[in-house]
Amino acid sequence: MHFDYTPKVQDLRKRLLAFMDEHVYPNEHRFEEEVAANRAKGNAWVPTQVVEELKPKARAAGLWNLFLPHSPRVPEGLSNLEYAPLCEIMGRVHFAPEVFNCSAPDTGNMETIERYGVEAHKRAWLDPLLRGEIRSAFLMTEPEVASSDATNIQCRIERQGDDYVINGTKWWSSGAGDPRCKIFIVMGKTDPNAARHAQQSMILVPRDTPGVTVVRPLSVLGYDDAPHGHMEVRMENVRVPASNILLGEGRGFEIAQGRLGPGRIHHCMRAIGVAERALELMCKRTLQRVAFGKPIAQQGVTQERIAEARCLIEQARLLTLKAAYMMDTVGNKAAQAEIAMIKVVAPKMVNQIVDWAIQAHGAGGLSQDFPLAYMYANARTLRLVDGPDEVHRAAIAKLELRKHPEEKTRQ
Repeated sequence: MHFDYTPKVQDLRKRLLAFMDEHVYPNEHRFEEEVAANRAKGNAWVPTQVVEELKPKARAAGLWNLFLPHSPRVPEGLSNLEYAPLCEIMGRVHFAPEVFNCSAPDTGNMETIERYGVEAHKRAWLDPLLRGEIRSAFLMTEPEVASSDATNIQCRIERQGDDYVINGTKWWSSGAGDPRCKIFIVMGKTDPNAARHAQQSMILVPRDTPGVTVVRPLSVLGYDDAPHGHMEVRMENVRVPASNILLGEGRGFEIAQGRLGPGRIHHCMRAIGVAERALELMCKRTLQRVAFGKPIAQQGVTQERIAEARCLIEQARLLTLKAAYMMDTVGNKAAQAEIAMIKVVAPKMVNQIVDWAIQAHGAGGLSQDFPLAYMYANARTLRLVDGPDEVHRAAIAKLELRKHPEEKTRQ
């Protein structure tokens, strides 16, 4: 395995770093101020002007839609391995991925429509998503069941003539409250009597379809993540054409696995960027502050944590690159162990490093004067997003045990 950056990636990385320095970092406070001002006016769910101003600049700089594999629609698309160092850089600021049209859940939804949609779906929804004209949401998790086991999902998708009728409640539907959100991908049950993993399907639901109600936003450790947000959505007798089904009835799990593989590793790529920035902030803060007669950076415990943080980041980055390489070369299914492993390792790593950075900042680390508290909320969330740690650990263990079939026959 060779993880050297190609000349193409080196050039993109250089341009992306320059763009972040010139346009993104200087606007972090402006972003927060705009959101706070909109919230004070009674509506936090308004796109920020600063992000909308930066998008054309990113596109003009050739830093647009880098996440999507090369295709006729996206000639600038990259492999997972090529995308990894770029995604990491974007992850250093929470709103940055949207500037480059590389933010979740749009990235996963675009890949889903590209892979599993028909040409009509792509013209209607993929093309405007790629142009950044609209946004999207993915509706899978439900409040009434343990959705880490997707066979529990109760939302019904029932065929009635030339239509499907949908009834159910979803939550943690990221981006569903954004006024630019125009399309949902909904996972639900089409046949409760089919085999366990053939009961579910995925279907495209336009946001403005009668019967769709955004009930409320959900906060994450007190943050509402406006203007993106995570919504509870109720669907009551929502009727869409039968042609909106993706791949056909009973193919929901197949689509989910194809969608969640890249989504999981993208989260891990961004997590490494968060950890790098947290470590950078920790080093700068501890070099500037004096306690007990010497800079905090000279305290033994601080040096231990800085050294351990660097080790943890490098380990996570290497496993991320290995998983990306395998996804590119042998496919997502063959790389499932590596994807599961990095989905366990990266969230744990970034949680620990952000926690150390907060500790090094003292009470300031908990305040709005630094990005660390918000980083921590997102990092802790990552241990649940796209499957909790426990599910991934169980999958890893099962794959490991399969390497020893002869032991089972002896029992």
